[in-house]
Order: sequence, then structure tokens, then C-alpha cells
Amino acid sequence: MIETEAAARAWLATLPEFDSQAQDRLDLLVKLTREENQRQNLVSAGSLEHVWTRHIVDSAQLLRFVPRETSSPWMDLGTGAGFPGLVIAALRPECEVVMVESRTRRVEWLQRAADAMGLRSAKVIGARLETIPSAPRACISARAFAPLGKLLNLSARFSTSDTVWVLPKGMSAQQELDNLRNWRHTFHVEHSVTDPQAGIIVGTLTGGKGSTT
Repeated sequence: MIETEAAARAWLATLPEFDSQAQDRLDLLVKLTREENQRQNLVSAGSLEHVWTRHIVDSAQLLRFVPRETSSPWMDLGTGAGFPGLVIAALRPECEVVMVESRTRRVEWLQRAADAMGLRSAKVIGARLETIPSAPRACISARAFAPLGKLLNLSARFSTSDTVWVLPKGMSAQQELDNLRNWRHTFHVEHSVTDPQAGIIVGTLTGGKGSTT
């Protein structure tokens, strides 16, 4: 498990997506997040003391479960402060990352940060998820957005049988998966590298609502 900021930075350097330019983008994201957190409460002040572990690596670890050859776009639901959306975009700048956020100030922040990092393929949609037209996505992520059942009800229309879902769920991951009913899926729980008690739900939907597999 990654416990220190130094260990977090060292872990990032092992990613295939990591290079000096990615490091520069992530350094800038940390700097911008600290500054913006003085103006609006993006994340808890205490978590910024461990920003590389709590936010950067916690987001970047999702790339472990998405094959590099997976085509874009990547859709991040309820992006909020930019985790994991901005981190994914910083590490895969060639990938179209669509960040969905309904809160105006957060939308403005996401756009400013993406522009500052030169993330030309990153897109911010300032709207409620329910109002966004359906379109297939290669990958869907959501961090602290909604319970699993509700999340699927809202967003399954963006998924195909090839769409990879990566959903950080903290301590509730296995319970949420155990409680899921009436969806055909291949979901399972992976352990987080930043918290031994946290889990990430990973997998695909193999069809619409129906009997579970």
C-alpha cells in the first residue's frame, strides 16, 4: 500500500503513461488545486497534505484496469474537483476525456485547469447527467457520485458491452456490488493501492437490465 507522498510519486513513475510532460501537468494540477481550494472547497483542506496519495494516485490507479488500446472517449461522471477526470486527462492527453459536472463553479474550475494544462482533448460538460444525449463511451468512471444501482440507472445508456467501468467506492464497494440486482454484468472488486479498506468496482455491463449473472 502507498502510504507516503514520496511513495506516491515513485508509484506514478512506474505507469506506462508517465513521462516528464505528465509530471509537469500533474505538478501544475496540484498547484492549481491548492490555489483554488482557497476560493472554493474543492477538497478537504486536510487531504491536501497528502494530495499525491489521496487524489492523484487514487485517481491514476484506475488506469491499471483500462487497456491502453481502449479507444476514447472516457466519461467521468460528477467530476467535481477533477478527480479522477483531470488526472486521467493529464496522463493520457491524447484520449478524449469527457467530464460531466452540474455545479457552475466546479465547471469553471475544470475548464480553467484543463486549459492551463494544455489538455486539448479534455471536454467539460456543464449539465446534469440526465440531460446529456446518449452516446457510447469506451470507459466510464465515477468517484463518490452515486450508489451503484442509481449510477447504473442514470448512466447505463452510455455503455456498450465493451465499455469498461472503473468506480472507486471506498469501503462500500463489496457491499454495493452484493446489493446490486437486475443487471447483467461482469463487475468485481479490486483493492485500492492507497487504502487497504477501499475497493474499486471494475467490469462491464453485458446487457440491459435483466437477471444477474
